[in-house]
Amino acid sequence: MAQNEKILAGVLEIFRHNPQKQFRVDQIEREARHERLGNFTELIKALSFLEHANKIITDGKGEYQLAQANTIVEGIFKANDKGFGFVKLDDENVDDVFIAADYTKYAVDGDRVKVKIVADGNPWNGKGPEGRIEEILERGLESLVGEFHPLTDEQRKISPFIGYALSNNKKLHKYRVYLTENGLIPQMGDMVRVSIKDYPEEDYPESMTGAVTKIIGNKNDPGVDIMSIVSAHDVRTDWPEDAMAQANAIPDHVTEEEKKGRVDITDQPAVTIDGDDSKDFDDAVVLWKLPNGNYHLGVHIADVSHYVKENTPLNEEAFARGNSTYLVDRVIPMLPFRLSNGICSLNEGVDRLVLSCDMEITPEGKRVGYKIYPSVMRSHGRMTYNKVNKTLKGEMDGLEDKYVKLRPMLEEMADLHAILYKQRHKRGAIDFEAPEAKIIVDDQGKPTDIVLHERGTAEKMIESFMLMANETVAEDFFRKHVPFLYRVHETPDAERIKSFFEFCSAFGLNIHADPENIKPLDLQKVVSKTTGTPEEAVVQMMMLRSLKQAHYSEDALGHFGLAAKYYTHFTSPIRRYSDLMVHRMIHAYQENGTTEDMQKHFASYLPDVAEQTSTQERRSIDTERGVNDLKMTEYMADQVGQHFDAVVSSVTSFGMFIQLPNTVEGLVHISNLTDDFYSFNEKSLTLTGRGTHKQYKIGMPIKVTLINANVEQHQLDFEVYDPNAPKKKHNDRGMNNRRHGNLGFHNNRGHRGGDNYNSRGNRRNHGQGNRRNQRNFKH
Repeated sequence: MAQNEKILAGVLEIFRHNPQKQFRVDQIEREARHERLGNFTELIKALSFLEHANKIITDGKGEYQLAQANTIVEGIFKANDKGFGFVKLDDENVDDVFIAADYTKYAVDGDRVKVKIVADGNPWNGKGPEGRIEEILERGLESLVGEFHPLTDEQRKISPFIGYALSNNKKLHKYRVYLTENGLIPQMGDMVRVSIKDYPEEDYPESMTGAVTKIIGNKNDPGVDIMSIVSAHDVRTDWPEDAMAQANAIPDHVTEEEKKGRVDITDQPAVTIDGDDSKDFDDAVVLWKLPNGNYHLGVHIADVSHYVKENTPLNEEAFARGNSTYLVDRVIPMLPFRLSNGICSLNEGVDRLVLSCDMEITPEGKRVGYKIYPSVMRSHGRMTYNKVNKTLKGEMDGLEDKYVKLRPMLEEMADLHAILYKQRHKRGAIDFEAPEAKIIVDDQGKPTDIVLHERGTAEKMIESFMLMANETVAEDFFRKHVPFLYRVHETPDAERIKSFFEFCSAFGLNIHADPENIKPLDLQKVVSKTTGTPEEAVVQMMMLRSLKQAHYSEDALGHFGLAAKYYTHFTSPIRRYSDLMVHRMIHAYQENGTTEDMQKHFASYLPDVAEQTSTQERRSIDTERGVNDLKMTEYMADQVGQHFDAVVSSVTSFGMFIQLPNTVEGLVHISNLTDDFYSFNEKSLTLTGRGTHKQYKIGMPIKVTLINANVEQHQLDFEVYDPNAPKKKHNDRGMNNRRHGNLGFHNNRGHRGGDNYNSRGNRRNHGQGNRRNQRNFKH
């Protein structure tokens, strides 16, 4: 190979191995010198040649990136209701590929597709790559939920179909799914679940065929709206007969035989502390001071794995569900209520089997000893957050005797929480506080109110104790060098952090941290700087959007948000299969030893457990969010035409999302900003009027008017309220604008000691890089 060809090939390889990275000349020179590719002059000639050959692209200011045109990639198609879509590639750090309506090859939302890049993305102006779908590799949509519309008698005479189903999902609403007689026969207006047989094609671009597999109920019946969302997300609600038979055969009390080999801690004043309406209690806590001045903290967790064994129908069903799903009017449990509310629940005054984690903690918050073991406990009090908070404030009027009797222990618990919180803060744990929104519904499922709840000391105290137990268990088994299941939250992508820092600089925040080597403490300092300032909410929101999604893994990758080196989920086995799995491994290793066979056994299927629990967690969160969006929209539907105070929660090229004080969100579409022509700035995430120079930015307080409420599609549309403008007539017709939905917090899932930093990336080439993020400590 000639010298100049060697240089060209070598330089191109630098780009090919970093396809999304923008290189400065000095960075390329360093890489080239390392590979001994020639001198600086030869390098510049190589860059010029590659640019003219369309192998690389440049911003004209000294930065270069690999060109991608004509390359073939694979990913998941995300449809837009207007016909175009995006393909989300497997690498989450890579921009989505825009697919024009004419080039979708009739792919349906969720399909896995092969795409040819026809135009490169330009990272310097925010435009993503454009592509053409070459092949549909795998169908993502196997079923959908929709409303049944029967064909007329005349139509039936010439058609093999009984009718069609229409989905309320905006991305699927254009498709009529024609139904054969092979399935169930519904009535007009029934919400049905449909199995898809034939998909859109050139002759039938907006049609599919299928059969009804489930009739959920008439769309006007109470609860059918929620169960339609549940069914659309494939959340399991029916129990297999063999699983129920197994559950029903389990005794409703602890037997003497089951107590053998367990430590009896029934005399310890352990208590459960939960919400007012909780019915399944899987964690109890107890505390006392030791003679040496240290704290003894006992965290006792329901021993669900004693009842739900490997290779049983109950275990298979629990694995399939992954976790309980908490909705506004019901819980869809991971385990039958006989277990979750009965023998596995740490109900007051009865013996229960638990896995205990006793910890000795110094007054400075350092854990100096611990023990993890099976035991038998008896709850000395079913306590509530509200009443414990009253007790800690000294408001004892009307409280039961147990609060008076155990008040000294509760006060010491609050002291230890303050110590533990200080320790977590010191190491860099990122802590956000936002009010929780609870939707109140009547017995017909109609929303009557949205109530905000601020967490008190009791809630935070239990959180601290669960986090400490989770960390202790994770570290113990990591140091044993055995296969184990971890809850992980990886270090965020440097480019996202860099963008976040640039956003912060617009608020005058000078952040001295390296995006390539970001530490939790760096972000925690940003939170501390903005606490109590007008910028607090917006900066926290943008920080959340820069974080990755927490998930489960067989590798101990650490937890960035908690600044924890080791972390697992141990404290909610009634509600999460991950915790049940952790309990099962603890028992197995303690009872059988960490033998090679035992390690091989768990290593063989831990990756499947990690993937399934992560997937099911997202499914439940999406279901809960869908139900919340529905009920929030329904709650607001009677208020069309009313004015509200709001805050701009997100800004995009097509408008801005606003959030009301009750956490309800909606869209002010750019077409409703009629006082000027507004242009979008991706760097500052602002909309600016060309004539008036009026600017809208994230975190900005604003007054709005609700102009449309489309309950079926969970969509709220607003306009900016101007008291001097002439009054308009409003209706509740839904607009055809894409609603990104809630970017806020949903803390209604009932999971204890969970971190749940969750972010879902949906980068779009309109530039906003919209990441729907959550960070929820679930309670």
